Amino acid sequence: MDEQQTIAALAALAQPTRLRTFRLLVEREPEGVPAGELARLVDVPQNTMSAHLATLSQAGLVSGERQSRSIIYRVDLDRFRAVMVYLLQDCCGGNASLCTPLITDLTPCCDPRQETQAC
Repeated sequence: MDEQQTIAALAALAQPTRLRTFRLLVEREPEGVPAGELARLVDVPQNTMSAHLATLSQAGLVSGERQSRSIIYRVDLDRFRAVMVYLLQDCCGGNASLCTPLITDLTPCCDPRQETQAC
């Protein structure tokens, strides 16, 4: 991950509809969501959703896969992780006591070792 890729990802998320769409796709991992359903869930016209998905795709945050007549969108969690790591790489100048609260907040509510668990 480099500075330009990080800027593109953050810019893509810096819009309310795209941020809602991204968060919805995170909730729906790993199944993904068809483009038409995303438009309905976020309450925007399908052509507007297409433009937002294109922006998120160009930033590498989501990808679409054709399944029959639908395109199923999924979040690229590895790419998102890379953005977060880039932002936090030099966290607190290496002072662990300053980083601990941030790391605690970023710790997922679900135990990653268990397949299914309600958060």
